[in-house]
Amino acid sequence: MTTDRIRVWFLNIGHFVDHFCMLIFATAVITMAHEFNTSYGALLAIATPSFVLFGAAALGAGWLGDRWSRNNMLVVFFCGIGVAAIIVGMAQSQMQIGIGLALLGLFASIYHPVGIAMLVQGVPKLGLRLGVNGIFGNMGVAFAPLVTGALVAAFDWRMAFILPGCVAIGLGLAFWWFAKQGYSVAPTGPKARKEPVGFTMGWQRVLGVVAVMTLVGGLVFNSTTIALPKLFDERLTNIADSMMGFTAMAALVYAGASFAQLASGLAIDRFAVKPVLLVTVTLQVIMMPIVATQTDWPLFAASFVMMLAVFGQIPITDTLITRYTPDAMRSRVFSLKYILNLGVGSLAVPSIWYMHERAGGFHDLFFTLTVCAGIVLAAALALPYRRHGAEAVPAE
Repeated sequence: MTTDRIRVWFLNIGHFVDHFCMLIFATAVITMAHEFNTSYGALLAIATPSFVLFGAAALGAGWLGDRWSRNNMLVVFFCGIGVAAIIVGMAQSQMQIGIGLALLGLFASIYHPVGIAMLVQGVPKLGLRLGVNGIFGNMGVAFAPLVTGALVAAFDWRMAFILPGCVAIGLGLAFWWFAKQGYSVAPTGPKARKEPVGFTMGWQRVLGVVAVMTLVGGLVFNSTTIALPKLFDERLTNIADSMMGFTAMAALVYAGASFAQLASGLAIDRFAVKPVLLVTVTLQVIMMPIVATQTDWPLFAASFVMMLAVFGQIPITDTLITRYTPDAMRSRVFSLKYILNLGVGSLAVPSIWYMHERAGGFHDLFFTLTVCAGIVLAAALALPYRRHGAEAVPAE
């Protein structure tokens, strides 16, 4: 195996770790609420600062990646997220849990602006690489409820944080050694993609569309991934009557739907981005009202198709940013994207809490998300049509 492939493996595993660790709490909180004698919604709200920092701290992480070292920032990511998870696992009060989760969100913010910028540097087939990387990220989403449920059943909720934290620290030390040997370098040579020296013509319009899409899309992604385990807990009563049962069903949805990122990545390597994007968002608008109203097997099937569409949208925006921005600015542009995406996405936690505790429950939540998907669809219609392989012209 070449050093570049090992480097890509580290980056892909980092995406897995990032989403896995951010979603441990979404499943563990179901058990933790009983120990701390509070409701699911009230304890879930403690995670709000974590998701705020997950987005807000991305700008600083991207700036450090461009100005200091992307390799060093990836080491900080692995080790920091591991230590933060262990802190949560050792917490003795709700305040300590909140502090640990906030630190987890802070270190988790590093991956997207830094890791994705490393991943796409000099790569000719962006869609394929982003699609594979997206599968790893969504496998993190998929395995989070499954592994958390298994660890809670075998040990307790604390081990659900501590064991993954130790693994993350081990990965950080391994990548530190790998980078110290000089192995972590971007692809070069005749097969490497030629990077634009400036912004590509039309970048203002494209990034404007991306901004609208990521603002609303972040809320959709976080709301669906966080709410699904609890939704299944309440509505799959005839087919999954235990924690392992409904977490396994949620994991199956996430894992199967994650391959939509590979499909959309391959599609945007061959076709124009706009029609691929329109298909994925239209599917969200159709499926979310069905999820809002169904139970048992119809709910499971509708959730699977909905998550196919939600996950399939992810590599599209990253490809647009990569094609229209120069490498020297890319970490910062990615960080701005993730501030919008994950910053607004942090509203998912209080939104779920409010809908679940004070309003019409998951019924109202998913009808609200239908409106959000409609806004993304309107933004996608404004995207310029450009075939893949058309010559990119630098902006004057």
